[in-house]
Amino acid sequence: MNIYISGRGAFAVQVAEALQEDGHRILGAASPGLRKGHTDDSQPMSWDRLRSWSFPRSIPWTEAAELRANHIPDKVDIIVAAHSHAFIGRRTRARAGVAAIGYHPSLLPLHRGRDAIRWTIRDGDKVTGGTVYHLTERTDGGPIAAQEHILVPPGSTPESLWREHLAPLGVHLLLRVVNDLANDRRIEVEQDEELATWEPAMDTAPLFKPELIALSGTVSSNGSKWALIDR
Repeated sequence: MNIYISGRGAFAVQVAEALQEDGHRILGAASPGLRKGHTDDSQPMSWDRLRSWSFPRSIPWTEAAELRANHIPDKVDIIVAAHSHAFIGRRTRARAGVAAIGYHPSLLPLHRGRDAIRWTIRDGDKVTGGTVYHLTERTDGGPIAAQEHILVPPGSTPESLWREHLAPLGVHLLLRVVNDLANDRRIEVEQDEELATWEPAMDTAPLFKPELIALSGTVSSNGSKWALIDR
């Protein structure tokens, strides 16, 4: 399958390499330009890992904040969101001939939102897991394609739970779903909205939605009104 991957960091690279090892082709990538905490774009060591990985392989790269439908090459079968913090809009998703999928480190519909793992630890959950789901207009709310649970080891931190358990699970599940789709096996299980929970980000900016722009707006003492369009 021809894949476009949007993500960041080591996890996105691990997913890309696993897909290539299974015979899939990466036609393009999107990520933040720089690693968290870095500011010098002239230094490749400051670049996000997916960007650094793409460059020597001549894989076209796009800044995630600028990702639009026109950046998705022709003949892309699947868009894969691997730790992507930018919303992939409707028109961009429509460029994928087969599916647009993403990984979320929780048992959706539980713990929707950017800080799912930190809320898992904060709430003292004994069981968590990972979910691959079909991307839709509802953030973290699309139909489920694959899901597995794990027990939370005692003494886990958000970092250790991600690095040692949920990231490897994400690579496994994304690869499984891509291979299912390659074999014409498509699973879509609707999430139960009555069970859904949404936790706010603890210390990060809200999810960036690059394809939503304000066309017009008026601000008054009663609040704001905006017209939004997916370009």
